[in-house]
Amino acid sequence: MKQKDFKLQQAFRFRRFARKRYAVFNSLHRVINTGVVAGCMLTFAAAAGTAAQNRVSVIRDSIPEQELEELIVTGAKAELPMNQTARLVTLITGDDIAREPAESVSDLLKTIAGLDVRQRGPNGVLSGVAVRGGTFEQTAILLNGANLTNPQTGHYNLDLPVNLSDIERIEIIQGPASLLYGAGAFSGGINIVTGNHAGTGFSLEAKGGMHKLFEVNAREVVNAAHSSHSLSSGYASSEGYIRNSDYQIINALWQSNFSLNSHSSLDVQWGLNDKKYGANTFYSAAYPDQYDETRSLFAAVKASTGTKLKVTPQLYWNRHFDHYQLVKNQPSGENFHRTDVLGFNLNVRYGWKAGITCFGGEIRREGIVSSNLGKDALSNRKPYLLADDRTNFSAFLEHSFALEKFTLNLGLLAGCNTAFMDDAGLYPSVNAAYRFAPGWKAFVSWTNAARIPTFTDLYYKGKTHRGNSDVRPEQSVSLEAGIKYVHPAVSASANGFYMKGINLIDWVKHHPDSLWESRNLTGLDKAGFETGLTVNMAKIFPQMSGTRLSLGYMFMHQAKEAKGLISNYVMDYLKHKFTAGLSHPVYKNLSAGWQFRLQDRAGSYTQYENSQATGVETPYRPFSVLDVKLNWKMKRVNLFLNINNVFDTYYFDLGNVPQPGIWILCGGQFR
Repeated sequence: MKQKDFKLQQAFRFRRFARKRYAVFNSLHRVINTGVVAGCMLTFAAAAGTAAQNRVSVIRDSIPEQELEELIVTGAKAELPMNQTARLVTLITGDDIAREPAESVSDLLKTIAGLDVRQRGPNGVLSGVAVRGGTFEQTAILLNGANLTNPQTGHYNLDLPVNLSDIERIEIIQGPASLLYGAGAFSGGINIVTGNHAGTGFSLEAKGGMHKLFEVNAREVVNAAHSSHSLSSGYASSEGYIRNSDYQIINALWQSNFSLNSHSSLDVQWGLNDKKYGANTFYSAAYPDQYDETRSLFAAVKASTGTKLKVTPQLYWNRHFDHYQLVKNQPSGENFHRTDVLGFNLNVRYGWKAGITCFGGEIRREGIVSSNLGKDALSNRKPYLLADDRTNFSAFLEHSFALEKFTLNLGLLAGCNTAFMDDAGLYPSVNAAYRFAPGWKAFVSWTNAARIPTFTDLYYKGKTHRGNSDVRPEQSVSLEAGIKYVHPAVSASANGFYMKGINLIDWVKHHPDSLWESRNLTGLDKAGFETGLTVNMAKIFPQMSGTRLSLGYMFMHQAKEAKGLISNYVMDYLKHKFTAGLSHPVYKNLSAGWQFRLQDRAGSYTQYENSQATGVETPYRPFSVLDVKLNWKMKRVNLFLNINNVFDTYYFDLGNVPQPGIWILCGGQFR
């Protein structure tokens, strides 16, 4: 295309993409208006066959069709490069994953300054992730666009059938995203995208280390003329770093993509996640011998057809089993749960001269049978004695206007749930971005969000916790503004945010000896800011090839009306979090990756000794952790050495749950 073509005051989109990344936009060094931003781009992510993105359907104005390079996109309502969005999107790429000394998805998420990952068990055993001072219940978790947020409890949101080597990228929306990801995205959303493994081949990875850690995973990828298929499986185990912290994890994921014609594709996925682990003090320090077994089954089918009018339906199902024992191998205090989520969503995108309009909706049925949770008694269904179910209906309408330097996105979500019909509502959002200079973008966002209680919030009854069937949905209004700069050598961002929460749900108690009870807090206001910087040193100093530095920082303050209650989640938030990552070559094929984080948490926890509450409220102490990875890359073999918690820091990130000290492991990958 000629230089003059880019001066046209028209929005346009590209029809096809080759497999080379970034090159076109990086070489142009200018903004290209594509006419779609924000929610239209971010709601439903590409399904397993993301290789089908090389045939992105588009709208043309006067620009003829061209063969262009493939772009990173952040959703599938409208596939676009990230620099066209009107919201700040954080991306963890496959290259980032290869550099990090991480053993699980939760380890990767720890590297993001705006995320609060509170780990109960190591290496992905059990973790909760919160965004900007929210709770682990307020973050929506998606796998290839299918919402796998667990309706029983957010503790199981990361029970996902993926190994790290399955992941192509992770997309993170920080801030309320109900329009994009549904009602569960109260404080943010995380979409894990797998697939896109080019070429046919086999890979095998194995590792071992301290605490009798052993892991192995394998993958086979087959590409045919009009389809691609991959099957991966993994096994991990350890005897644990403290008493009763042993675990076994099995993962399996099958993905197939079929190209039906030049404008239509079909993606099919199936996955399994199976865990067995000792849960020392996980849910209460009064019981160090807790034990849990979980199993998650996942299946999804997604289709896409059309060009100017593009229709994308998706059907997904997720079943989660949980067998919890308060004391291992003792029937007293054990619980059995099975949840089923069946969802169907539809996204219709229409491009025209006034911009791009997206509309559609979702029907999501959530059901549970349990020995503890529910309102309807069951007969002849042992061990399941109780049950409940509910259906969530939502519809959205969104339109995006795009000019040469300015984009505006207006959206509205209407939602209701059969269990909370009196709380049905409308949730508008407005997002705008102004590209005032090459590489620079200023943005502002105003959003509304809501979240319904989990089944645990409503019904749980135990020796330490008690649910509350009167808990109502929580709501929020949020405002965010910021600036971002992107250049091949340096990318940087800074943004401020404010959220007003209404009827926020938390587990609280009046004094240390009381039971934890789910309650709606009167209100909460939070404000803070985030900054980020990434430097590709090779672009500045050619002799520093392969050297990359990334820095991130978040500060937050919360003002709450808690009426003197002791909080388990909402009021224990990160005041400060600083992250730093450095990757660099060492010698020839040997490279190193360093990851550092410093955290300072508000709030306190009741200290226990010998499984008994002391009545002493202990404030959380700041701590810092350094991890390192050494990687020796050869033609078909990679050898690596991971040292996690290099300085053997002893710390608590969640009251009375000690985190692992230094943990050394090594392994290799054959391709």
